[in-house]
Amino acid sequence: MSPCTKILPLAWLIVFFMLGTSFAEDSLILEEITVRGRQEAPQQETLSIREVRESPARDIGEALESVPGITSVNKGAIANDVVLRGLQRDNINVFLDGVRLHGGCPSRMDPPSFHFDFAEVDSIEIIKGPYDLRNPGSLGGMINAVSKTPPLGPSATVTGTYGSYGLVNLSASGSYASETANVLAGYAYKESDIPESGNGKLMTDIYPATSNNRYKPEDLDSKAYEINTFWIKGGGKVGPSEFSLNYSYQDAEHVLYPYLLMDADYDRTQRVNFTSSTTLPGSALEEINFQAYWNSVDHLMHDKYRVSSTPSMMVTRDVMMETDSTTKVYGTKLVAVAKLGTGQLDTGLDFYYHNWDATNISAMFNMYQPQPMLPDVDATNFGGFAKYTVPLSEQLKVIGGARIDFTDVEANDLSNARLTSLYQPYHSAPLSDSTDFTEVSGNLQLSWFPTEGIELFTGLASGVRPPDAQELYIGLQRPAMSTNWVGNPDLDATRNNQVDLGIKFSGDRYYLNTSVFYSSLDDFIYLVSVADPDGMGPLAKARSYRNIDAEMYGGELSGQYALPFDLYLRTTLSYVRGENRDTNIPLAEIPPLTGQVALRYDIGDFFIEATERFAQKQDRVDPGLGEDETSGWGVTDVKTGGNWGKWSATAGINNIFDKQYFSHLSYKRDPFASGIKVPETGFLAYLTLAYRY
Repeated sequence: MSPCTKILPLAWLIVFFMLGTSFAEDSLILEEITVRGRQEAPQQETLSIREVRESPARDIGEALESVPGITSVNKGAIANDVVLRGLQRDNINVFLDGVRLHGGCPSRMDPPSFHFDFAEVDSIEIIKGPYDLRNPGSLGGMINAVSKTPPLGPSATVTGTYGSYGLVNLSASGSYASETANVLAGYAYKESDIPESGNGKLMTDIYPATSNNRYKPEDLDSKAYEINTFWIKGGGKVGPSEFSLNYSYQDAEHVLYPYLLMDADYDRTQRVNFTSSTTLPGSALEEINFQAYWNSVDHLMHDKYRVSSTPSMMVTRDVMMETDSTTKVYGTKLVAVAKLGTGQLDTGLDFYYHNWDATNISAMFNMYQPQPMLPDVDATNFGGFAKYTVPLSEQLKVIGGARIDFTDVEANDLSNARLTSLYQPYHSAPLSDSTDFTEVSGNLQLSWFPTEGIELFTGLASGVRPPDAQELYIGLQRPAMSTNWVGNPDLDATRNNQVDLGIKFSGDRYYLNTSVFYSSLDDFIYLVSVADPDGMGPLAKARSYRNIDAEMYGGELSGQYALPFDLYLRTTLSYVRGENRDTNIPLAEIPPLTGQVALRYDIGDFFIEATERFAQKQDRVDPGLGEDETSGWGVTDVKTGGNWGKWSATAGINNIFDKQYFSHLSYKRDPFASGIKVPETGFLAYLTLAYRY
């Protein structure tokens, strides 16, 4: 089907909305300009659920790509892993309502953002850089999705999206709230067939005909994913205290990851979160907040859909390899807000426990004998922080604070024999099955408002995060001529010493925010290739982790301007450069210069928008990890929508010219990555209808 043929049905939809929509004078865009121009700090961003709903984004990671400084790792049709200013994985924190959650797969099939549905979310808050003191480990920044709060009275929302390649996103929620009590419940369902890239081939059809990693013919054009999510949230108010308790269950089935050597049979996630807040008017102690949470993920991955699992003398089951992984987290946090002099003091204590356990079996090594890939690793963290905000004058505000963390990590199922035989040969220092870290972090921020509509920001920060369970204790021995995957129990914590400068201009109809940063990364935890230590079996070459010294620097620009005739111009631009100071070669997995320019006509109840997204060629790569250069690209998106009464609709096309292109963040970074780049989706048409009561 040609792109022109695909466009015709959507063109009729556009005409329908233009003729059938009632117009209004006020625009939400002007409200967002005010919020972003006057209420957000230069190092912060907010993504509203309106912006998410206007896109065909399949998950939070994909939706966040519209924020300057954020990109993602594409492994398939869904579960995009968030990258903030070139930092990813546990170098950034991704939360829902401040809740820490970890996925089950060591290859990040299921990153934290995958485990909640954006139908639960009202907005997403982003802090760039190590300026989040309330949570441990925010080395490069923090992303927090804020869930919906029931409005007063009864309310209900039903939303449905249908798009190319069988894309379906359905959600429904209902709530009731009074002055003293509230309850909200919701359900979301999403599925998709395998998308096609710009060359007309399925995203799964990327392997040579001789590759054992290719999909079996019967699975080449199957479902890409199927996900059910249910949540319920209730709360109330008693005197000066408010409380909330919510529960969520997500069941993801048959999720394909062409980027990797295995796919997910299922991901089953449960989340519980309790929060309370007590205000004390007239007291120096203004507010006390308490939170307690628990969550778990049960994840099974295998190569059942790949040619590698074809029965043979070695492969005697329906899989050649399989990993069963579980993770659970629970934690608490107590925060007090008090007046102190002319300023405000925020102090808090927090605790979390994370257990990660994964068992791998393979026909090619020891005939399906289980290996403790992640040997029942416990990580426990106790921490505390204090932050003081004080206005020195009407034009000058200072924020300063510090945090201390105590972290213990122990591999319960790592025997001395396995530690000695598998781990020790790759490392020179004596190794142990347990380790601990004591780290202090802090920052100082200065905001100056020299005149109305101008804000200057500078910040100095030192953030830290300890190695995670995978970096310390993952252990996977594979057959000869293959690559082992071995953690490094001798790793030190990574420290990010960063300076930021920013300036923001804002008015009633515009804002412009530009910022630059420099990060000196001491003991940065980096993936490396390690040679076979003895040149002969049973060990082989391996992927492992080393502490290196590195640096990153770059910046972002974002702006929006209300033009005459109800037109709005929006632009973003992001750049980051990473350098391995130990070897003087580029850091791997650093996104190139990226940006977008959009022109929107918006009269409140009707809009139409065209966007050009683009990325520069990335030729700064790490050849030692097999990273390849990626060509630059540019694609065009269009969308339109309207509101009438309780109904709203959005229709659009992403990549309208069906361009074949690749995101840079896709290469062989661990033994379960295929080494084949996954193309981005080609021409994608979609229609979203919503009803709100």
